[in-house]
Amino acid sequence: MKDRSKVIFGNEIRPKDYKKAVKSKKKYAKKYGDDSSASYPVRLRKNDCLYEPLGVEDIRVADGEGEHDFDLEKGLIVGNIRMGFGHYRISIAMASAAHALGYKPYWMDLNSFKETTCTKVIGAQNDLYSLGSRLSQKFRLFNKIVWEPMNYEGFRQLSYNSSDQKNAELMAAVFKNIPKELPVIGTHVWPAQAALHAGMKHVVNAIPDNWPMALHLAEGSVHLIQTRQSYFGYRILNGMAKDKVLKPMPADSLKYTGHYIDHELVANLEKDCDLRLKRKEKGKPMRFLLTIGGAGAQRELFAAVIKHLIPAIKENKAALYVNVGDYKQVWDALKRDVPQLNMLGKTHFDNWNDTKTFAEQAIEGDVTGVHAFYHANIFEAVYCTNLLMRSADVLLTKPSELAFYPIPKLFLKRIGGHEKWGAIHSAEYGDGTLECTDIPHTLQMVDMFLGEDTLFREMCEAIKINKSIGLYDGAYKAVEIAMGLKSN
Repeated sequence: MKDRSKVIFGNEIRPKDYKKAVKSKKKYAKKYGDDSSASYPVRLRKNDCLYEPLGVEDIRVADGEGEHDFDLEKGLIVGNIRMGFGHYRISIAMASAAHALGYKPYWMDLNSFKETTCTKVIGAQNDLYSLGSRLSQKFRLFNKIVWEPMNYEGFRQLSYNSSDQKNAELMAAVFKNIPKELPVIGTHVWPAQAALHAGMKHVVNAIPDNWPMALHLAEGSVHLIQTRQSYFGYRILNGMAKDKVLKPMPADSLKYTGHYIDHELVANLEKDCDLRLKRKEKGKPMRFLLTIGGAGAQRELFAAVIKHLIPAIKENKAALYVNVGDYKQVWDALKRDVPQLNMLGKTHFDNWNDTKTFAEQAIEGDVTGVHAFYHANIFEAVYCTNLLMRSADVLLTKPSELAFYPIPKLFLKRIGGHEKWGAIHSAEYGDGTLECTDIPHTLQMVDMFLGEDTLFREMCEAIKINKSIGLYDGAYKAVEIAMGLKSN
């Protein structure tokens, strides 16, 4: 079998970097074991949250015997990990598009098989990343010296990909008893790498960011990108060995798709934008959606925004959705920071039917006050934002995976240097602001959305234009590419 850590797209990795990669794998194997020879049972289970709307079934590995009658004709694996909410959200978009196109989406979270080395290795790295995210928000010096450079340049290097590839060899066992002809769309690079190490024949690697980094490479797969800006950066592996000129990626290994967006959002895009504009014209409360990601960071910023909006909420000039995901303690902390929430806030907690009903009725109905959402189920926690997006007017978010969604966006300060390119891309296409790097500029932008209609109207019109040129068709194209690999 080819050693994917030693040579990457024809570029030899320096011996010391390769030795470091081998050492990394040995360290994890020593700590968590090497189950490469294991043969884990596989079964399918209807996803409690996503089966009804999207036909999603979970692939369960090392979780007891059961039925696993895969649809070898229409089946498609969406391979992911829970690392924050971003990769889950992209996976939901892929599943939605697959369902809309008549295929059968199978959900495979490599971070959910607790008995396997795969999940133990991913969990350890996920814990480190989450810790780094939180520290970067608390300590400016740590962010400046460690976190920003790591996210911007450290993950960019081929040497980092070399170690990732070697570690991914420990993840391949979970694919052992899965039919090799099933196409796989990885929404994080580790599922794509693990699938290739396991001999899966048709692998697509959906790259989430707009800053080319070797972190996202899975040689042997078809790499997908959401923006044309990043195309040349990936083709020539720009800066991935400092100033060295590298051998480029083959042309057929990299494809532009546009943004990975759920079918339900794309199909209703014009209607939702028209309703937003109609609410603005009639002086209805402008609906702001705050979504807090899996790291639970930026609470101070969210509290400042909420405090600033309270007077407008009381005057029915603004309404607020707050999705704290599966982090109820974040809502409790926000109530301590903003005591008015105890009187104004209506909670929709751990009642999925209530959340779905609210989201559906809000699309054309009236909304006032503050509505807080919390769900212990991770799928509900993530998908809640997608459902609320249709009736929201402005999404406040850091420029992560949500930077690509078709809703007017106010971009908060990033967490990690790579995220800034998401805001730049969105601003260029007119559906989002520039990144607001501090609280005063964030509040200034909130006031602009509230106090005038020019900015908001132009964003809604830009979203419609973007749809007409296929900017939001990336999930459909990803599914078509994955299924096309099989038919070819």
